[in-house]
Amino acid sequence: MNVDLKLKGGRVHLPSGPVEADIGVSNGRIVAIGGVLDAGETIDCTGLDVLPGVIDSQVHFREPGLEAKEDLESGARAAVLGGVTAVFEMPNTKPNTDSAEAVQDKLARAKDRMWCDHAFYVGATNNNAEHLAELERLPGTAGIKIFMGASTGDLLVSDDANLARVLASGHRRVAIHAEDEFRMQDRLGERVPGDPSSHPVWRDDESAMLATRRILGLARAARRRIHVLHVTTPAELELLGQNKDIATCEVTPQHLTLAGEEAYPTIGTFAQMNPPIRSGAHRAGLWHWLNQGVPDVLGSDHAPHTREEKAKPYPDSPSGMPGVQTLLPLMLNHVAEGRTTLQRVIDLTSAGPQRIFGIVGKGRIAVGYDADFTVVDLKARWTVEESWLASRCGWSPFTDMQLTGKPVGTIVRGNRVMWEAELANRAVGQPIRFEAVEFG
Repeated sequence: MNVDLKLKGGRVHLPSGPVEADIGVSNGRIVAIGGVLDAGETIDCTGLDVLPGVIDSQVHFREPGLEAKEDLESGARAAVLGGVTAVFEMPNTKPNTDSAEAVQDKLARAKDRMWCDHAFYVGATNNNAEHLAELERLPGTAGIKIFMGASTGDLLVSDDANLARVLASGHRRVAIHAEDEFRMQDRLGERVPGDPSSHPVWRDDESAMLATRRILGLARAARRRIHVLHVTTPAELELLGQNKDIATCEVTPQHLTLAGEEAYPTIGTFAQMNPPIRSGAHRAGLWHWLNQGVPDVLGSDHAPHTREEKAKPYPDSPSGMPGVQTLLPLMLNHVAEGRTTLQRVIDLTSAGPQRIFGIVGKGRIAVGYDADFTVVDLKARWTVEESWLASRCGWSPFTDMQLTGKPVGTIVRGNRVMWEAELANRAVGQPIRFEAVEFG
C-alpha cells in the first residue's frame, strides 16, 4: 500500500494491546496497520511507543481578555510539546464564553494559531439557562460547563433552582466544578493570611462532597448526564463509582502527584488551586480509586497565572497552575514508578474522553480514525526545565523534577507538529467534531 505518511518500527498501542507494526496514513486518517510499503514521508519510531493522540479535556487558555497569562497559541504550543493532540478549553475568559458569538470568536481566534485540535465549552449562567440546548449544539463546542463555586461574575450557578434550569436545557453531558459556594462563603474565616496551607482547610472535603452529592441528585431528577471535574477526595470517587449510570469523572496529574504536606512548605501559593491540593492520604486514596477504574479521564486543569500574581501573599494570590505540557510526562513517570499501567493512562487520555464526550474519529489507533499519535520514549530520563516550558506564564510546580518517560513526537491528523521538542512551521489545529453535533 502506498500512503502519504508511514510511522515505521514503533510499538503501536492498539485497542487490543501493543504490537510491532507500521502505520499508514493518507489524507489525515489511518488507512493501514501493517502491510505499508511506500510513503511520501516516513517517520522512524524504532525504540519508541506510539500511543493514541492524548486528549486533555480541561484547559484554560485565557483568551480573550487575559492574554498576559496565556493565549490560544501559547497554550496550544505547550500542549503539543507535551504530546497533547486535542484540548477542550474552558469558558471563564473576558468576556465569558456564554453565547454563540463568543464561541465563534474563539473559533476564529484559534484558526491557524492553535497547534492542536480544539473545542470550546460554553459557560452556564443564570441568564442563558434556557438557551443552552441550542448553544451545546454549536460546531466546535465541547458542551456546557457549570461552576457551582469558585468562579467570578456571571459564571457561577450555585443554587439548586438555577442548577435545575441549566440541567433541564439540552442533552449532552455537562461538565461540573463541584465545590459548594455556600459552605465556602461560610468558611472564609478559615483562611489564614500568609499561609496557603489553610487553602484546603477553607475549601474542605465537605465543600467538595456536598456539591457532588447535590449535583448527582439534581442530575438524576433531570435525567441528565454529568461529568465531575478535578475530583480531589477519595470519598467523592467512591460515591461517583456508585452513580456511573449518570456520572463520569476526572482526576488531575497535580492531585495525583503533589501532597499538601510537601507542596505548601516548598512552593507556597504556586501550589494553590481549586479544588485544593490536599494531603498525602488524599493522594493515596485517589490512586486507589484510579486503579479501581473509577475516574474516566485525566485532565490537566491547565490554569496559568503570572509569577507576579502567584507571588502575592495568600489569600490575595489566585488559584490555578499550568499543566497541559506536563500532564503526560507526569503520568509516564507514575507508570515507570509502578503506580499504574500504560494501558490505564492510554484509556484515561484517549479512549475515555472519546467514549464519554462522543468525539468523532479520535481516541484510538484504528483504520478510519484521525491520524493523531503521541510518540513517547518510555525509558528517557530527564529533568523538567523552565527552558522547555512554552506556557506564557513561564513556570511550573514541577520544575526540576526528574522524570522517566518523555513525549518525543506529536502528530495531529497526519501532520508532525512536534518532534524532539521542535515545532513544525505552522499550526494546523482544527475544531473537534462530536457525535451529538454531527449526527444528533
